[in-house]
Amino acid sequence: MLIVLSLGGSILAKNLDPDSFLKYADVLRKLSKKHTLLVVAGGGEAARNYIETARAVGADEVTCDYIGIEITRLNARLLAAALGPDASPEIPTNYLEAAKAIRPGKVVVMGGVTPGQTTDAVAAILAEFLRADLLTIATSIDGVYSADPNCDASAVKYDRISPEKLINIVMAIEMKAGSKSPVDPVAAKIIERCRLDALVMDARNPVLLGEILDGEAVKKSPISCGTWVTTKA
Repeated sequence: MLIVLSLGGSILAKNLDPDSFLKYADVLRKLSKKHTLLVVAGGGEAARNYIETARAVGADEVTCDYIGIEITRLNARLLAAALGPDASPEIPTNYLEAAKAIRPGKVVVMGGVTPGQTTDAVAAILAEFLRADLLTIATSIDGVYSADPNCDASAVKYDRISPEKLINIVMAIEMKAGSKSPVDPVAAKIIERCRLDALVMDARNPVLLGEILDGEAVKKSPISCGTWVTTKA
């Protein structure tokens, strides 16, 4: 199975803890023995801090985006270093380079690509380009809810939803001040456009991430720890 994984910087690189990189690397290394695996690393708090400083000194938003991209690539290099010989030796800077970097048993790790695109969007576009079997969006939230569960106690979690419903939910959440959706609108649109199978899951526990992605039944039943986005919903 060809899997594209969007690994949020908030869980991978929180406090730049080396143990975190090593734990995720161990899980990804094991997965790569059975699956073709490409990982898009997020920027996390470090990227946000650099971008805030850039704005404070007068940088325009495109410059801020490029700074964020550089931080995601640094996180990607740290993850690749933790993987050692099990990582592809180069950090791709675009989708074609990522496709060319695929080798049996090697994990391809990359960061951002284009200004204005989040980690989720990059992963969704990469999954579409490679015709991936599965796109996984690894976050700190355990799936897609009817509203932001951090702002609305009545929010209901979905086990399965269609790409169209995902877009409606994401757009409604994003329009409310202070709310944040688990998937950004661009990524949701890509998922709908190419009819991707996608899993949105809480991946703060690296071991759980490995167990879920390595499960033979991953595409056959609702997943209690996440939300399955599929045209079969």
